[in-house]
Amino acid sequence: MNSGRAYLVALRWPEGFVCGSCGARKAWAAQRGRFICVACRHPTTVSAGTIFQDSHLPLRLWFRAIWQIISQKNGASALGLQRVLGLGSYQTAWTVLHKLRRAMVRPGRDKLGGRVEVDETQVGGSTPGRKGRGVPSQALVVIAAQEDGRGIGRIRLARIPDGSAKHLHPFIQGAIVQGSCVHTDGWKPYQGLEQLGYQHEVSKLKGQQISAATELLPRVHRVAALLKRWLLGTHQGAIAPEHLDYYLDEFTFRFNRRSSASRGKLFYRLAQQGVQVSPVPYQMLVGGANNPKHHP
Repeated sequence: MNSGRAYLVALRWPEGFVCGSCGARKAWAAQRGRFICVACRHPTTVSAGTIFQDSHLPLRLWFRAIWQIISQKNGASALGLQRVLGLGSYQTAWTVLHKLRRAMVRPGRDKLGGRVEVDETQVGGSTPGRKGRGVPSQALVVIAAQEDGRGIGRIRLARIPDGSAKHLHPFIQGAIVQGSCVHTDGWKPYQGLEQLGYQHEVSKLKGQQISAATELLPRVHRVAALLKRWLLGTHQGAIAPEHLDYYLDEFTFRFNRRSSASRGKLFYRLAQQGVQVSPVPYQMLVGGANNPKHHP
C-alpha cells in the first residue's frame, strides 16, 4: 500500500476497518487498493463514498492541492491551482477546488451557542438606485457570529433566497443551539424566535443612521466586510450565485481556524473531512452551468 493510500486509511478508519455494508471490522487487502470484507465479501476502497471517489488523479496530487489551499492566506483560485499542480485542464483544477471546498463543512459540526449576532448582507453586483434586502442582482447571505468577549468567536454563513422567516428561522435552528441568545435588528421576520426556544434580543435601527448598525451588531458587520473584501480580493468578485455556497464554506473554514498557527493541523483537518463528505458528481458541482471556466 502506498503512503498516500495508507494515510487516507488512517483518516477514514482511525480505529480499524469498518465495512460500509455490514459493519464488520475485518477485511483482507486485494488488488488495485481494494478491501474485501471477511464477513460479507463486500469489496470497497478507501476512497469510496468520499470526495476522492472516481477521481483519476493520484492521491499525492489531491494532497498537494489541499496543502496549496490551506497554505495560502487568502485561498487559491482554480487557475493558480492548475499552474502549481501542472494540470493540463482548467476544468480538473476547478473540480478539485470545489470538491475540497465542499469538504470544508464537517458533517454534524457543533452549533454556535451563548450570545450570537445574526444579520444579512448583500453579496455580488450592484443595482443603481437600489439598496437593502431586496436587490435582485445580488445574493443574500445570512451571517451568525458568536460573541467572544469583545471579539468574534465562530461563525456560520448561508445563502438564502430572501429575508423571510421561512428562510431565516431554519438557518438559525441549524446554526445555533436552542436556549442561546440571538441578537438581531428589528427586521420583522426575526419575530417568533422565542417560540423556537431562543432568547431574542432586538436592537432596532429605525430612524437611526445606517452606520449605527455597525455599532449595534458589530460582529456580523465585521464578518460581512471581511467576506466581501475576500471575495473581491482573491476572486475578483467573479462568482456565479449558484456557486457562492462553496465560497461561503471556504470563508467559514478559514475564519473559524484563523488563530491556528499550524498549517499541518489544517491540512489534517481538511483531509479528514474529505473522507467524511459524500462524493459529489461533476454535474452537481457545476449546477447546470455551461462552462465552469467562468466561475473561478
